[in-house]
Amino acid sequence: SSQKKFDEIKKANQAAAKKLVEDQFSSSSEDDDEDAEIKQGKILAKTFTIYTSQTDGDASELERTRQYMNEAFQSGAMTCLICIASVKRNQAVWSCCGCFCIFHLVCIQKWAKDSLFLVSSPLTDDDFGKKDYPWPCPKCRFEYKRSETPSRYYCYCGKVENPALDPWLVPHSCGQICEREFKPSCGHKCLLLCHPGPCPPCPKMVTTTCHCKKARPVPRRCSAKEWSCHLPCGRTLLCGQHACENSCHAGDCQPCPRVSKQRCICGRQTAERLCASPQWQCDQVCGKPLPCGNHTCEQVCHAGPCGDCPRSGKRSCPCEKSKFTLPCTEDVPTCGDSCDKILECGIHKCSQRCHRGPCEICRQEVEKQCRCGKHTKRMPCHKPYLCETKCTRIRDCQKHQCRRKCCPGNCPPCDQVCGRTLGCRNHKCPSGCHRGSCNPCPETVDVKCNCGKTVIKVPCGRERTIKPPKCKQLCSRPPTCHHSTQEKHYCHFGRCPPCRQSCQKALTCGHLCPVSCHDEALVKQTGVHQSAGPWEQPSEPAFIRTALPCPPCQVPIPVECLGQHEVSPLPCHSANPYSCKRFCGRLLDCQNHTCMKECHHVTKLNDSADGKKAGPECSQCEEECTKPRPSGCPHRCLLPCHPGDCPSCLQMLKIKCHCKLSILYIECLKLTCADLAEKELLTSCKNQCPKELPCGHRCKEVCHSGSCPLNCSQKVKLRCLCKRLKKEIQCSKIQEGQVSLECDALCKEMKRKASEIKEAEAKAAIEEEKRRQQAELEAFENRLKGRRKNKRRKDEVEVEQSSWQKYKNLIMLPVFGVAVVMV
Repeated sequence: SSQKKFDEIKKANQAAAKKLVEDQFSSSSEDDDEDAEIKQGKILAKTFTIYTSQTDGDASELERTRQYMNEAFQSGAMTCLICIASVKRNQAVWSCCGCFCIFHLVCIQKWAKDSLFLVSSPLTDDDFGKKDYPWPCPKCRFEYKRSETPSRYYCYCGKVENPALDPWLVPHSCGQICEREFKPSCGHKCLLLCHPGPCPPCPKMVTTTCHCKKARPVPRRCSAKEWSCHLPCGRTLLCGQHACENSCHAGDCQPCPRVSKQRCICGRQTAERLCASPQWQCDQVCGKPLPCGNHTCEQVCHAGPCGDCPRSGKRSCPCEKSKFTLPCTEDVPTCGDSCDKILECGIHKCSQRCHRGPCEICRQEVEKQCRCGKHTKRMPCHKPYLCETKCTRIRDCQKHQCRRKCCPGNCPPCDQVCGRTLGCRNHKCPSGCHRGSCNPCPETVDVKCNCGKTVIKVPCGRERTIKPPKCKQLCSRPPTCHHSTQEKHYCHFGRCPPCRQSCQKALTCGHLCPVSCHDEALVKQTGVHQSAGPWEQPSEPAFIRTALPCPPCQVPIPVECLGQHEVSPLPCHSANPYSCKRFCGRLLDCQNHTCMKECHHVTKLNDSADGKKAGPECSQCEEECTKPRPSGCPHRCLLPCHPGDCPSCLQMLKIKCHCKLSILYIECLKLTCADLAEKELLTSCKNQCPKELPCGHRCKEVCHSGSCPLNCSQKVKLRCLCKRLKKEIQCSKIQEGQVSLECDALCKEMKRKASEIKEAEAKAAIEEEKRRQQAELEAFENRLKGRRKNKRRKDEVEVEQSSWQKYKNLIMLPVFGVAVVMV
């Protein structure tokens, strides 16, 4: 029994191994190693050789064909949409000429047979077998005739039946030149080897001219031989009057866009219409007299002769049983016989006598059967009879009833949507309700690699089971360690492999870390999980990725003591300066004494300075400066002991300026080292001189020594005698008497008018005084005559005002205004 079980297991393993070998050999793609890629590249190059030799190596038009060929080599990319299974190398296939999708030959034969059966079913049409119904492609719905149903396995170009399996050719290819005619046809044939997908554009060079035939012929690719010179077309339009103004174009010229006056067909009316439609009819009746002389033409706007009178010759009676020859002015009489015309029902005849006009509807009562044939009823012949019985037959979908009233038996196809979920599990069936399984999902999904540059198209639903394509592009992810670039490797999913480059991080000492990169080292976690008891099994240690610190630097470094008296080699990580216990001995900043401290650190302030010079950590010299002062300086050096010459004396001297109004503070060095001109400038307060010139103005010069200059530049106003004219003149010129301002003619005229006004005022005042005295005299004389008996009544003397008193205000106000303006 054990030997029997062993033999059964052995046979099962051998069968599984054999099947695995067959699957690997018949797969639509080679193994994804370097040799397979090189082999695939050679096959593609061999397929495109003849085409690229015609285009000087330009393969830009081959991208679509290259995609189909890459899918032929890629595992799982070529999938039969009917059975949703991969297409193997050794399986018979069929390719659609519309969408170039590949199907198993057996699957497409079954698909065509089922489609023809469903379309030509007697439930949907009564003439089964009489019409040649087409069957559609499962993907693009391109229709094929019944005679075009595939029965044999051919290569892509259709030359070889049952092409042999050759690993050095494209799968399902014969290896010969395609030689299929291009679409649209140009007379040339495809130059590629037998290939899947569409043929590329024709690469042949032909000499062709532009659309309008004006330009000289130029050599161009046959696929792009139609071209435009962009010059005006110039061809005569259909109107025969104007030329096409559009640029050089293909096909017929557009209708003429211009408008012109055109006559109608009968020539009675004229209207503005487009040149493109010169023939038009007006709405007037012809009205021309016919040859009979009794009637006129009743046609609307026509060309040519009107013809004979329609009432001439032999005419029939309304029932068309008798014929009469009558003048055109007389109507045809009725013959008196029965009409006997077939009524609209198509069964009975009209029982009336010969009459004009249409016959009446059929009113005979007959026994009528409904459309479904289940009920009968006696009713007028012209009325249809439909019963209320609903059809209970099952429609062609074998799911729903017809439910149509009085159905004659030819139930229409089911009008409901199928809505079942397709095999892809992503879409629902959009077709009407039908029998059997739904059509496969026609959608395709792009399956991309991680970087998205390598793409294969697979049927919808296969993207969950198919492996993503192997991409030969370099991984473009940024490095996760501190290196600027990572090691070159191909595009992939998941984490990038650990970096094996040298760390080369700059340590604190300045050296580079020589060990390999340790930014993502696997470190074992310890003490994370504590066991609940001795019965719990110890778990495997967990590893995490973490960055490890760089090890200490071991480079030997020669190190000097703090005071730079001796040098000793020490490891880099422990190389620290030390003290040798000697006196420092560095020359202090005063250049006169040395540092007496123990060996200590000294900061170099200047790299080019002497190495034995004291630094800020050395002791400071605290003695006073004893160097002699420069000649002429009464002060001593205020600095402590210092190197070089003493600085200049910067103490301030207190002195008065030239004008004796301001106190100035001047550095000792500046005053003692200045010459006469500089001293004059230093002892000036830079303000205006306060002294007065003989003319009474202030001196305009800056504070100065000595007497002030006599030529005053101050500008003063000079007026004429009447004070009307004025002018600005330098004071020095007035003092010298060089300038004077005389009155002009206007001034003299104003003086004359003013004197006349004064004389008039004096005369008016004298007259007024005389009137006042006269009035007083008369009043005095009245008082001397005595009072009247009635003492209460008093004499009222009315004094009449003179013309001067009345109008003096109106005269004097303008005169005074003019005088003020003149002043």
